[in-house]
Amino acid sequence: MKHLTILVPQGEGNNLSSIVGAYKIFTRANAYWSQTPAGKETGRKELFKIELAGTSKKVEYYDGLFTVKPHTSISAITKTNLIIIPSLNHNYQEVMKGNKLMMDWIERQYRHGAEVASICTGAFLLAASGLLDGKSCSTNWAVADNFKKMFPQVILQVDKLITDENGIYTSGGAYSFLNLIIYLVEKYYDRQTAIFCSKIFQIEMDRQSQSPFIIFKGQKLHGDEMVQQAQTYLENNPDEKISIEHLSSKFAVSRRNFDRRFTRATGNTPVEYSQRVKIESAKKAFETTRKTVNEVMYDVGYSDVKAFREVFRKITGLSPLEYRGKYNKEAVV
Repeated sequence: MKHLTILVPQGEGNNLSSIVGAYKIFTRANAYWSQTPAGKETGRKELFKIELAGTSKKVEYYDGLFTVKPHTSISAITKTNLIIIPSLNHNYQEVMKGNKLMMDWIERQYRHGAEVASICTGAFLLAASGLLDGKSCSTNWAVADNFKKMFPQVILQVDKLITDENGIYTSGGAYSFLNLIIYLVEKYYDRQTAIFCSKIFQIEMDRQSQSPFIIFKGQKLHGDEMVQQAQTYLENNPDEKISIEHLSSKFAVSRRNFDRRFTRATGNTPVEYSQRVKIESAKKAFETTRKTVNEVMYDVGYSDVKAFREVFRKITGLSPLEYRGKYNKEAVV
């Protein structure tokens, strides 16, 4: 029997739902795996022994409203096969300080063959262990700027819902962790078990992106005043067809130097940043008005409908019509 460890980090304000959700789905997968007719024929046993583990006997959540009592201490687990790090909400900096023993344990278990999955802001704890250095990672889009600043050696791919690299899995924000758990169920059990769990818990299968949910705010945690002014100009004029050449000349720098400084500060080229600003404006128009695709396109400075659709899909993962249909029911009627 394999061993699954669902971690219960020390720290007030962590996310209880990702612990409970992971525990419930894997428990149900275990039962299905061992109790289906095929399972009886082959004599299959439960695949995982599932244990919640931490460094203390109990951890309180939401000002003491809920309490989790882990099955065991991480020090009592000498070998595990899969580790799940729950979401830390936005309390990740404090949790990282108070869980050094847990980070060392995760790193040690990985070196001895365990796989590790982080949920949402649990990626901060995983990155602090050093295991994500040079690897791809996803997390909640709302904390992406802080993550990039704290862990520049990690390849952050916030558009992705799930990353899978060298036995390390990460997921996007909030309840998208359910998709990661279904992904892991399929990987460790089989497709049939994953489909069963998706139906029982009503979780959409095979979601790959959290792009439709991202609200673009721009990377502002840098000290380049010129770039900040350029960002403000782009954000205040989403309806203009802005020439980056002209914009760089406003700040009396060459286009090459402007591009270099802008990309280093924000993580986007000026053109990419302008596109994201325009598409964010378009998204809001689709969500709140009955304007047509062409009307919205012109409002955000595009005149080529094909180019607008391509950029919109690239950034959101949906076509303009699909996005409007998803988030504005009045416009569809």
